[in-house]
Amino acid sequence: MEIEEQRHGAVTVLRPRGPLIQTDADQFRKRAADVMARSLGRFVVDASGIAYTDSRGLEVLAEVSEELAQGGQVLRLCGAGETLREVLELTELSALFEHYEDVPTAVRSFL
Repeated sequence: MEIEEQRHGAVTVLRPRGPLIQTDADQFRKRAADVMARSLGRFVVDASGIAYTDSRGLEVLAEVSEELAQGGQVLRLCGAGETLREVLELTELSALFEHYEDVPTAVRSFL
């Protein structure tokens, strides 16, 4: 899995490319933890490049969300495709995240 990182002012955007599955989930988790520490929780996950996820990928997204919640933050997801949105709804994990259509909208939510 390739994970791009971009800065938009004080907000960092992580854009994973490829499936978020067991073999790559821990890599994503470590990268997200690093970004959380550097950005004080001001980051967005651009999910437009996540084709699909498995149970470990969902678990990692939930872990990142819970860690942010401990600091009073919420994980912002944007660009989630239909498959990912359906999986989050079916597993009742959707409520753990703030959902946005695109990166600019998600970044502006910090203002």
